[in-house]
Amino acid sequence: MATENKNLSVYDKSKIPNAEKLRFGIVVSEWNDTITEPLFQGAFNALVDCGALQENIVRWNVPGSFELVHGCKKMITSQDLDAIVAIGSVIRGETSHFDFVCGAAAQGIKDLNLAYDVPVIFCVLTDDTLQQAIDRSGGKHGNKGTEAAIAAIKMATLGNI
Repeated sequence: MATENKNLSVYDKSKIPNAEKLRFGIVVSEWNDTITEPLFQGAFNALVDCGALQENIVRWNVPGSFELVHGCKKMITSQDLDAIVAIGSVIRGETSHFDFVCGAAAQGIKDLNLAYDVPVIFCVLTDDTLQQAIDRSGGKHGNKGTEAAIAAIKMATLGNI
């Protein structure tokens, strides 16, 4: 496993552009909220740590990861934002539902990135087990929300550095 025994959420703040003048959106799936809430907190904390003002971070909730795409599109078209983080968690079950939701979310977010000038960062955990999701939402592998926030800052400032 590529992330085994690694915390991938550590970043060097001196290498991250200051986010003070940027506006961010975070769209959070309510499904698996014991995972998505820590992911949100990781993203929010990293944005603030890198200079983003709390009042410049907009949060919207959607029912599930499948709905992230529509939530992000609506946010892009109704808010003045520099980047959006799409946060979700899909845990494999006994049916193929996992594959459909994960594929649709990934394709949809990719499509938003091609269609609009606002970068949308994919922060949807697609794990086989609940423990894997816990490990990636503040556990032994760090917090993917933190990583997504750093990616959002970097993408929002791409070409401006």
